[in-house]
Amino acid sequence: MVVQRVVKLDGHSLTLEEVVGVARDGWQVTLDPSAAAFVERGSQAVSSWVDQGRVVYGITTGFGDLANVTIPPERSRALQRNLLISHACGVGEPFPEDLVRAIMLLRINTLTRGFSGISLPTLTQLVNYLNLGIHPVIPSQGSVGASGDLCPLSHLAITLIGEGEVFFKGRRMPTMEALREVSLTPVDLGPKEGLALNNGTTVMTAIAALCVVDAQMLFKTADAVAAVSLEALHGVPYAFDRRTHDLRPHNGQRSVASNMRRLIEGSEIVEKYKGNRVQDAYSLRCIPQVHGASRDALEYVRQKVEIEINSVTDNPLIFPADGEAISGGNFHGQPIAIAMDFFGIAAAEIANISERRIARLVDHKLSGLPPFLAKDSGVNSGFMIPQYTAASIVSENKVLAHPSSVDSIPTSANQEDHVSMGTYAARKGRQILDNAAKVVSIELLTAAQGLEFSMPLRPGKGTYAAYSSIRERVPFMEKDEYIHPMICESLSLVSSGTILRAVESQVGPLD
Repeated sequence: MVVQRVVKLDGHSLTLEEVVGVARDGWQVTLDPSAAAFVERGSQAVSSWVDQGRVVYGITTGFGDLANVTIPPERSRALQRNLLISHACGVGEPFPEDLVRAIMLLRINTLTRGFSGISLPTLTQLVNYLNLGIHPVIPSQGSVGASGDLCPLSHLAITLIGEGEVFFKGRRMPTMEALREVSLTPVDLGPKEGLALNNGTTVMTAIAALCVVDAQMLFKTADAVAAVSLEALHGVPYAFDRRTHDLRPHNGQRSVASNMRRLIEGSEIVEKYKGNRVQDAYSLRCIPQVHGASRDALEYVRQKVEIEINSVTDNPLIFPADGEAISGGNFHGQPIAIAMDFFGIAAAEIANISERRIARLVDHKLSGLPPFLAKDSGVNSGFMIPQYTAASIVSENKVLAHPSSVDSIPTSANQEDHVSMGTYAARKGRQILDNAAKVVSIELLTAAQGLEFSMPLRPGKGTYAAYSSIRERVPFMEKDEYIHPMICESLSLVSSGTILRAVESQVGPLD
């Protein structure tokens, strides 16, 4: 019997591993016992301010440019409901299930801190949704990432009051249908609760969190695939010498150089051809510098995401001990926006240099291998067109890598006159990463074909593990065949982590 893991949320200590576990492996969540007291204290403070007739933004006033409109206490509950149903106006394809679960998790985690004015019953309802697998339908477009992710988070929040739609047990259905099936009733929102649910950087941060984890795997896999290309092209090992990288000690560069040395260790191919020339083209020689720079960028993004997943990002913030509500700007997505723009560039560069190695592999004038890696070229086109596909993808990435964070556009009658576009930065970062995985997969397929022409010389330990892994699913292409399924197989091996696991089983964990 498999014991289901449970993540205890306190708002301070959530890890990326736990985000992935909840999002993709169905881990359950529970509130830390200390959270209940903090949550109740914040909720009680808000209720008392409403009873006192205090003017507090978003509690007894309108929102955005309507902040100067005072709302009487008897209408404070209607204010919160109206906020959610009016702001739930997104468009586009719904976010996938794993991302929705990550969004729900991060929202619960920030609300447990007790600075948002949420009530315990409302927060518990969101916990129940996550644990029961009730996943709100959240359209992917509609956030400018300024007052947080108002639009997509409103689509999440309206399901708590019985509105909108959810995915449940593999079906898309009205929320009330799912609630009846699990014997839950909609919550009745109190003052501030709508704003607590829909104001914050949760969506962009959830996208970023899953991107970081997936990129860590892809970037290591890219090192392994590059090693296959290096050996197929009879590259020389001199550029990976430790002494060179100690003189320019960027962490990422040193890690990749170390990986390359381990991957090609014991290679009969490298040993035979290393005296043929003193240096290779940049796409081989500069693997540590290019892959390493992307690694360093990813590390920066990871640090920002780890801060954000344990932060309070809504507005106003409730400080019960001080009897104050402070209207600030923690909802602004700029930290994640810039980080995910940086992320997109880093992932795009992994694809860019990968495509250059593919091009070198299929060009017989550069590779010394048969034209387009075909045994009978002319009648066979071999791997001519997969390089076209890779070229089209990296060109697409070049457009997507334009930073979103420099493209502010004012909203809410210029009350919100600078926005981050952080959610789009995160969304296109995801797209760039997925594109990079496709290019690396094409490189793996192409490099494995090229490596065959050096057999029976044995490749390095790590290189051979990557080669053997692809060969278990895709054989050497003797003559032209339908290549699309081969690329799909290669992509599955790369994206699932199969290639990386095979390599690490032989050389140990890559840096």
